[in-house]
Order: sequence, then structure tokens, then C-alpha cells
Amino acid sequence: MNSPAQQLALLAACMMLAAAATATFGDEAPSPQLVTPHEDKAEKLAPDLTGHKRVGKASIYAKRLAGHKMADGAPMRPEGDNAASMTLPIGTTAKVTNVATGASAVVKIEDRGPYVKGRIVDLSPATAQKIGVDSKNGVAKVSVEPIAVPLPNGDVKPGVAAHEPANH
Repeated sequence: MNSPAQQLALLAACMMLAAAATATFGDEAPSPQLVTPHEDKAEKLAPDLTGHKRVGKASIYAKRLAGHKMADGAPMRPEGDNAASMTLPIGTTAKVTNVATGASAVVKIEDRGPYVKGRIVDLSPATAQKIGVDSKNGVAKVSVEPIAVPLPNGDVKPGVAAHEPANH
């Protein structure tokens, strides 16, 4: 395929194939392919609507994510009480306690994550510091006790930590 005419014909054929692959009907706009960040890395977990306590590893949100939009639409605030969970519904408030230090803080689940196997919650840097998560290691064993769990029908279910006066 040395001649310019042959190269031009091949280019035209490729363009026609590409146009056919993305054809729409009438005034219909092409629909974008939506891909959730980290979708390929995330396990598909069922939502945890039980309100029961969970124990596992917590990690700290990367500082580079400051200001990035979270699943609830709000920007990630490093100084805030925001957190991420793969299973707790967005909007859940929960008490997170560092098992080693006993220090705790109340967070609001505003994002999805962590995307690392074995971790149950990502914490804002301020919350991680508040409960004594070592910033060098960035991971600590924690318990997560829901206070209020939003349900799909709009109701809110009290969690295991709902009856502790210090959490309100």
C-alpha cells in the first residue's frame, strides 16, 4: 500500500467504520459510556443496612484528593469529618474508634472506597489524626459503629451506636 490514493481509501474506510459504530437514530445524541472510578478494582458488595458494628482496617484519604468530588457530590474536605465506605449507604453517620488507642470520632459516609482489599473505611486526614491513625503507616485497626443508616425507602434506621448520648 504505497500509493497515496490507497492510503486515502483506507483512511476513508476506517472513518466510515468508526462512524457506523457510533451511529445514532434521528436527533438522538450519542450516549456516553459511564465508568465508575476504580470500578474494575472494586468488589461488588451488598449495602450494609444492618446498623451493626464492623471491625477492620481504616486508611487515610490521599491528600491529592482534597477538593475532588465525592459520591454524594460534595468536595472532599481534608479537615472535615467525611469518610468512605464500600458497604455503608451514603449519608450514614458512624462512630469510628481506633482499636489500639480507644480514640473515636463521628463521621459521615460521603464517598465510596477504600479500594484496597481488607480495608473497611477511608478517613479524612483530620479524622485520622483525631483518632490516632499514624500518618506514616496510614492504616489502623478500627471499629465502625453506625449511628444512623439511611434506607432506600427514605427512612433512617438507628445503628448500634445510636443510643450513646456522646454520639449526638
